[in-house]
Amino acid sequence: MFGLVNGLAAQGRLSDAEERFRRENNGWYEANFTSPVTVDPTVYDRSINPGAAAWFKPSASHVMQRVPGYLAILAAHGVECIRLESPDPGRIIYEDNEQIVVVSHEVG
Repeated sequence: MFGLVNGLAAQGRLSDAEERFRRENNGWYEANFTSPVTVDPTVYDRSINPGAAAWFKPSASHVMQRVPGYLAILAAHGVECIRLESPDPGRIIYEDNEQIVVVSHEVG
């Protein structure tokens, strides 16, 4: 979700209001949430961990409160999103209090 919105921003496709939302909320996440790449710079390296994806833990409801704004931006730009829940999303390659990063069992 973050990567998709940031990608739209990099392409210059966000409105002023969407860009303000993105900057403000990305800043909040950066200040209050561990980015896996700060712990393991290779976590999203496609040659090491193909298809790595972050999943929020069910207990991280405080982290999820800002998600609807990101989803609204994606919807406004025709980017479809679905919510997935799984008791076993893949091989865990990173974990903290709010999230895990996994490589799908089908990929790795």
